[in-house]
Amino acid sequence: MRMSTWIRQHVAALRALLVLTAITGIIYPLAVFAVAQLPGLKDNANGSLIESGGKTVGSSLIGQSFTDDKGNALVQYFQSRPSAAGSSGYDPTATAASNLGPENIVDSAPDKTGLLTTVCARSKTIGELEGVDGSRPFCTPGGVGAVLSVIGPRETNGTVDHPEKVVSVNEFCSVTKTPFLAEYKGVKVECAVDGEDYSAGLIVPIRGDAPAQPVVPADAVTASGSGLDPHISPAYADIQIARIAKARTISEDQVRELVDAHSSGRVLGFMGQPRVNVVELNLDLDNRYPFRA
Repeated sequence: MRMSTWIRQHVAALRALLVLTAITGIIYPLAVFAVAQLPGLKDNANGSLIESGGKTVGSSLIGQSFTDDKGNALVQYFQSRPSAAGSSGYDPTATAASNLGPENIVDSAPDKTGLLTTVCARSKTIGELEGVDGSRPFCTPGGVGAVLSVIGPRETNGTVDHPEKVVSVNEFCSVTKTPFLAEYKGVKVECAVDGEDYSAGLIVPIRGDAPAQPVVPADAVTASGSGLDPHISPAYADIQIARIAKARTISEDQVRELVDAHSSGRVLGFMGQPRVNVVELNLDLDNRYPFRA
């Protein structure tokens, strides 16, 4: 007795299901796994894990914070770039960026800072830590965004030539009484009052006299898109060498030698930027020149 068309179709479908399940669910994954274990591919496929003393201490692909429980830099370690991944940074389960853009220059409150003040504060802190000039264009000496709200009648070209009031919008009266600029266009500059809205005024960033090329490089004050970048620029590593050498009582040449050993150039000679792997570098420092408090 011949099987009905309906039964034949379902038997064929069942065969296809079993064959494709075997190919895509068993054979293909095993083949990919086998290829990934070949020399030259195995390390990356297994997560580029780093071991020390028989324990896995991290991955060369994922950055770490080298700070104390209060977020202060540990002086014996090279510092990573900032991270917006998770509440304390470098959380692989919460990889993310801050989503703050270049137009985010006005703070909503002393503890709710925009991108500009965040960058200014980081640059000032790093400058003090490393003993270098931490000033940046459009930043006040106090480490906040140098931005004014110029309130008054607008001219046809959008400027305010005769201001009635000028406010340093990122310097709050609850924090500072003396704005970074005494006056603007003949009008005394005031500090900002918490909760006040100054968006009606013309928002004017003030460049200041900081160098066009800051000593503290950009990667030291901005987070990566993933928040997990294990690398810093050679320029950021360079300004940290003196501090590391002093903390570990070794010469700067010894530290620089390790920096060079953990540095990489552009991928294929033209993609990306030269970089230094901070995780591997700090582990090598601990192995060769242990820190003694």
